[in-house]
Amino acid sequence: MSKPIVAIVGRPNVGKSTLFNKLIGERRSIVEDTPGVTRDRIYGECEWRGRTFIVVDTGGIEPKTDDIILSQMRTQAQIAIESADVIIFMCDIRAGLLADDRDIAVMLKKSGKPVVLCVNKADKIGDTPLEFYEFFELGFDREPIALSSLHGSGSGDVLDAVLESFPEEPEEEEDGDVIRVAVIGKPNAGKSSLINKMLGEERLIVSNIAGTTRDAVDTMLENEHGRFSLIDTAGIRRSSKIEDKIEKYSVLRARMAVERADVCLIMIDAAEGITEQDEKIAGIAHEAGKASIIVVNKWDSIEKDNSSVNQFTKKIKGALAYMDYAPVVFVSALTGQRINTLYDWIKRVREASCMRVSTGTLNELLAAATEKTQPPSDKGKRLKIYYMTQAAVTPPTFVIFCNSIELFHFSYQRYLENCLRESFGFVGTPIRLSLRQKGD
Repeated sequence: MSKPIVAIVGRPNVGKSTLFNKLIGERRSIVEDTPGVTRDRIYGECEWRGRTFIVVDTGGIEPKTDDIILSQMRTQAQIAIESADVIIFMCDIRAGLLADDRDIAVMLKKSGKPVVLCVNKADKIGDTPLEFYEFFELGFDREPIALSSLHGSGSGDVLDAVLESFPEEPEEEEDGDVIRVAVIGKPNAGKSSLINKMLGEERLIVSNIAGTTRDAVDTMLENEHGRFSLIDTAGIRRSSKIEDKIEKYSVLRARMAVERADVCLIMIDAAEGITEQDEKIAGIAHEAGKASIIVVNKWDSIEKDNSSVNQFTKKIKGALAYMDYAPVVFVSALTGQRINTLYDWIKRVREASCMRVSTGTLNELLAAATEKTQPPSDKGKRLKIYYMTQAAVTPPTFVIFCNSIELFHFSYQRYLENCLRESFGFVGTPIRLSLRQKGD
């Protein structure tokens, strides 16, 4: 189930980052009493009453400004608003209700998204100040909430209001055989072209279905290979012509798509090679534990020889060393070259991410692996591994019980992960190992 997205918006210096840090439980946003410190969106997870959701901290909105940086911050915030399920709109009781607050309120009402209005910096203990009541003039359906993001008072009321504003959790799909495929990557990598080619060549059942709680529209495709819901993360450009801004937008779009996906196709532009932005986007899929395929597009547009594929693959594996499990497929969305091979890979990595292995079989593997390569020791004390069991799928997650977590060096964890892959496949999917010390 995908996690809802909550965006915190408001004028500069109303306390958005302080609230963000309070909600996620760590000091991730830079907090400084200077407007415009948070220029880009920052993400974190919050759990409240058993529900987990993503919180987005945004730069302050200046509705009317010619300043380039403030204008970029405003556009960043607009993207967050469009992407969010619920919006926390923060105002400042000390500054009072300003014209910019009214302009932002109009923007939020036009978005049609549920809004939780918070009046921050109500730090004094006792009766609510009279200044608080002027914020009722903004005319939202829900009454404002007095908040002190500094001290945390009122934050529980805010979270309760956020949960009440979430859309109802959709029931599990009856069509369990549908594989949700997110196509992620930088702008101009060929995401839309790939989807269009997949749809154009397979002229069977094609229909548009609304994406759960998102603005994007997913496309349903059924052919001889199976049933797929294709999630396109393009459509980022809007009216912007500033390439740096477009690059930033792709990260949030990718994150949203990854949350909803079973399999991620990570698009790399062969003409550009793998870039830092590609690494960042691929990391989102890896951290989310999603089955992934690296798709090198525009392979028809570059000069090649017999070693080109191997050389390009080595560069990718070097840059994405943490994703060496992901297969690399070279395609051309323009000509359709090797597009059909993607379907088999999608099904294969999806099956691997859902694979379960019995405890008995796992411990036979464990016995053979420890006999072949002895567990590490330190100062006369040797690591003892008692047994292993699988706790979850998507991604496959294994719990290993041992006598000392400190002795369980990363290299030996990596060795056991490789043993699992060699024995059971697990192609295209990350593997998670959870260590438990005996007696925990």
